[in-house]
Amino acid sequence: MKYLARQPILNRDRELFGYELLFRNGIQNSCEGLDLELASTSVLDTSFLIGLEKISSGHPMFFNCPRDFLMRDYVSLFPPKSIVVEILETIHPDEEIIEACKRLKERGYRIALDDFVDSAKWAPLVALADIIKVDFRLTNVKEQREIVSRYAGKKIKMLAEKVETQDEFAAAMQMGYSLFQGYFFCHPEMMTHRGLPSFKLTYLELLRAATAPEFDIQALAVKIKYEPSLTFRLLRYLNSAFFGLRGEIHSVQHALSLLGERELRKWIAVVSVGVLADGKPDELMTVPLIRSRFCELLAPFAGIPGDSNDLFLMGLLSLMDAILDQPLDSILAELPVRSEIKDALLGQKGLYWQLLEITVAHEQADWAEVSQLVSALGMNEERVSALYVSAVDWCTALRQSFYVPAAR
Repeated sequence: MKYLARQPILNRDRELFGYELLFRNGIQNSCEGLDLELASTSVLDTSFLIGLEKISSGHPMFFNCPRDFLMRDYVSLFPPKSIVVEILETIHPDEEIIEACKRLKERGYRIALDDFVDSAKWAPLVALADIIKVDFRLTNVKEQREIVSRYAGKKIKMLAEKVETQDEFAAAMQMGYSLFQGYFFCHPEMMTHRGLPSFKLTYLELLRAATAPEFDIQALAVKIKYEPSLTFRLLRYLNSAFFGLRGEIHSVQHALSLLGERELRKWIAVVSVGVLADGKPDELMTVPLIRSRFCELLAPFAGIPGDSNDLFLMGLLSLMDAILDQPLDSILAELPVRSEIKDALLGQKGLYWQLLEITVAHEQADWAEVSQLVSALGMNEERVSALYVSAVDWCTALRQSFYVPAAR
């Protein structure tokens, strides 16, 4: 499998419900364009299944199923609780498809109808559906309201797809949709300056310290020592299997000496952004973590291995405007980061910007854009996709190792 991406699906509380898994094996931009036998074989490869388990982070995976995938019953190789079977809008709902979906339902699989357009021919599948997905880019407000009012009361979850702004999310909520797919949560709710709670101000100061040219570890140790939640995070992180130490760590000074400046800067930045994102959708912390690791891994392939730490920080800061609900240029003005990072985050074209664009295009499954950007930098596309999977795996392990709710 050459290309793989996942897109989050949130509930009304903006909590993670699951991921839609998107992939391709060639330049085509959809599942239908693939050699189905090759795609099916790739997906069901044992090593890939292990990867899927990691990518799902324990949440249901929405999986686009072409006709042959259903007819050959490949779906049954997945545990029923692990996936939601998406019936593509391009599939003709004939008797064979209806019977295949009935068999899946009997075995406990959930059925979703993708890019739903209300039509009598879909009635038999609507009767089997657990979720109906409505594309907010392909339908107008009248159609969105009519579909949700007709089907929401029939024990069917209504999913608003391609919801890209906070206003669209609010409108979909008001209409009665219960699930939401899109990057609305990655945008600020209010572009106004607002005060931060005192405990968050502490972490903003730590973030400034982590990005400053001069790094005073002794002064930092004092700050960490008197911030209980940060001390707990540090010790839990170093004592976790993720870090792989044989002996336990019992003091801040010992912990800092083991990390070293480079890793300490990175660790403080990760924890600080995580605390600043407290109260926001949890996925708003997951996306920057994946971006940061992905950008870091891309550095050697872009010919700038020495810039990996800066690229990590760039990815981590890429959604800071949505986290703090403040303009990104104002936030960056308060952080002593390199000009290359600031320029890229503010949209100025350059190598850093290109790597960030690859990251965003990959997570949104914009394969044509990924191909163009990767080719322009002379990178291997298959290798780049493998790095994305690695970044997702790293993010999952990292969050399990030390990410806990902030102390208040």
